[in-house]
Amino acid sequence: MKNLSFQSISFKRYYAVSVLTALLLCAYPLFMGGKVLLSVWRLGYVPMEQYPKYVIPYTPIAVTVILSTALMPLLLKRRSKSFEVLSFIMPMGVFFALERLMETKILVKEYGFFPTESWQYSLCYVPPEMYSTRTWQAVDVLLGGYRPWFKIHFYLISIIITLGFTGVFYGFGKMIVTNNFRRGRALTLQCICVLAFTAMCIWACFTSFYREGELFVSPLSAALMCTFFALLGVTAGIFTASFLIGKSKAIVIGVPTAAAILTTITMYVGEMCLLNKELYRFGSGFFFDPLPKIVLAPIDIAVILISGIATALLCRMLNKTT
Repeated sequence: MKNLSFQSISFKRYYAVSVLTALLLCAYPLFMGGKVLLSVWRLGYVPMEQYPKYVIPYTPIAVTVILSTALMPLLLKRRSKSFEVLSFIMPMGVFFALERLMETKILVKEYGFFPTESWQYSLCYVPPEMYSTRTWQAVDVLLGGYRPWFKIHFYLISIIITLGFTGVFYGFGKMIVTNNFRRGRALTLQCICVLAFTAMCIWACFTSFYREGELFVSPLSAALMCTFFALLGVTAGIFTASFLIGKSKAIVIGVPTAAAILTTITMYVGEMCLLNKELYRFGSGFFFDPLPKIVLAPIDIAVILISGIATALLCRMLNKTT
């Protein structure tokens, strides 16, 4: 790393803007966390009606992004690769520490006291209003008690958002201090992806993508869920690609594509574990029915492949324009 310039006006301005941007982006999650902590301090618990929806994982994500951005000059100042890796390991350590603390130490009161982790699980589905009159067994999957398997996709989403924002802030900062702007297009694309994915996460938080407590969902819900899964993979793929600019074409395209596909598969595995070896169904017929001996339907395989194909096309574009 040459020509480091942490005292330059450009970096100082960038650092100030980055911290301010992180604070603005994270203002509402911080407000939710403060509201919960105030209730715990006063009452020792959070009344059910006062519990802010999805205070976890978004408050730990917010604190992690702000802290990582504030420490950017310290971690970027080191030239060794180990410190570059630390700039991404450290945020994950902070996130999981805060997440676990909030999951186990904050209690929600509703006909008893429940740790936040089990209460958060209850927000991952929308139970049907008249489920007691239904006779089909699949609905029982959506009404089961707490199972820690839901954390597979819960944590996966959190990791992608945290690393996505941290990678953007650190990436642009490193470009400024080294005066090397080769990663500019990749980081810009990464910023677009992580913002779009975070927006979809917020949308899902307040609507659960319009599911009604059944495994068979509406066409609108199906379209949004497919887009969400594919965008998750693309975001992970572009994050990976931002570190590979300048490598051979096979690496620049192949590695991020694999990362996107594996991330989308992992999301499906998490969903399957959450729903007790089931998946949401987007319709009926061959394209939507599960294939023999596996849970995935052709539409699910198509979503996985789309995440990889979209990532490959974007990486090909980046490779040409670099």
